[in-house]
Amino acid sequence: MTATQASFDPPTDRIELVPQARFDLQRRRTNSEHTVLWDILDNVKDPEIPVLSIWDLGILQNVATTKVAGEVTVEVVITPTYSGCPAMQQISSDVCTALQAAGYPQVNVRQQLHPAWSTDWMTPAAKRQLRNYGVAPPGDTSCPQCGSKDTSIISEFGSTSCKALLRCNTCLEPFDMFKRL
Repeated sequence: MTATQASFDPPTDRIELVPQARFDLQRRRTNSEHTVLWDILDNVKDPEIPVLSIWDLGILQNVATTKVAGEVTVEVVITPTYSGCPAMQQISSDVCTALQAAGYPQVNVRQQLHPAWSTDWMTPAAKRQLRNYGVAPPGDTSCPQCGSKDTSIISEFGSTSCKALLRCNTCLEPFDMFKRL
């Protein structure tokens, strides 16, 4: 993991290093001439983890427009968390719905498999939201219910293929952990 930028996390005054891939994604958004479109897509949630936007999860890769015969088409690039992710069809539909509701009738959503999605693309806010939702963030096996680090893996696959199922040996609650990819 290459650190290229630091940001402060106000609640703990902790400096977090931003992985290169996330830094590049943030720079692409910041330098885009289509900031309104990015902002609209902030409201599109992951259907499997509805507290996360597709931006926070790192699925939203790029937004652009093309103009043919006077008609503007919004081009959106998304990357699945893993190939074959069943949520991608719903996410594509939700992207189209959000943009069309905002007055952009022509939308083309393209799925991109390369580079492969990584948990490094998730925002720090997404990792906090996962924990608050009851899902341990990538690489953190502590219980999101009681905080205990005394946990064990029940199954390598949880409610979805991108999560593992764990159990807290302190409070005995089962919970999902987002796999580090």
